[in-house]
Amino acid sequence: MEWIIAGAASLLAGFVDAVVGGGGLILLPALFSVFPTAPAPTMLGTNKATAVWGTGIAATQFARRVQIRWRTVLPAAGAAFAAAFFGAYLATVVSGDALRKVLPFVLLVVLVYTLARKDLGSHHTPRFVGRAEALIACVIGTAIGFYDGFFGPGTGSFFVFLFVRALGYDFLNASASSKILNVGTNAAALILFAATGHVWWHLALPLAVLNIAGALIGARMALRKGSGFVRWIFIVVVGVLIIKTFADAFV
Repeated sequence: MEWIIAGAASLLAGFVDAVVGGGGLILLPALFSVFPTAPAPTMLGTNKATAVWGTGIAATQFARRVQIRWRTVLPAAGAAFAAAFFGAYLATVVSGDALRKVLPFVLLVVLVYTLARKDLGSHHTPRFVGRAEALIACVIGTAIGFYDGFFGPGTGSFFVFLFVRALGYDFLNASASSKILNVGTNAAALILFAATGHVWWHLALPLAVLNIAGALIGARMALRKGSGFVRWIFIVVVGVLIIKTFADAFV
């Protein structure tokens, strides 16, 4: 039964992660629920070892259909990788309790802003070109990459929102670009967890297959339905994240 629950969660997480990010909101609580006696770092590492494959597959699906600005995204992914690795290390020595209490309010601001700006992310009109765009993307990658390594919930959603708000992307292009950065942050955290023995590979690899299946479905649906669909999934995921992070911090 534990494997069935974890497998279903991994499939759904792959779908959500491929569309807009936030798959960890589904899979990680499921892992903690069905394996309550397992060490927390092991569940975190197993989650990363599962999610990195689905995110990677989703990234390749988007890359085939969406014109990704590689000169912007690849440096940002490198910055996100380095920052996530440092953040994951820092998480082993510094408590994240203060961030845990602030996070739901930050997410609430993101949700209200997105709902108020009904045209936000509807049109793909990049505001910058060349080095300026790459520099801003690297700042985004560094900030959210560090956050992903240190804490993590909602990383994909933050990437999407900032690519829409700061760079002028539509939700579909922002989601496509965010997948590349998210692969970098997941890989960095996975390297650290694997090096310290905090991955259940016998569980992660079967779950990865289901995560990939969910990612394929999610990416194809996002590509077929476009930015409007991605925007509404984003709103739903951020709304659930607010409830979850508020409960974790205060309840």
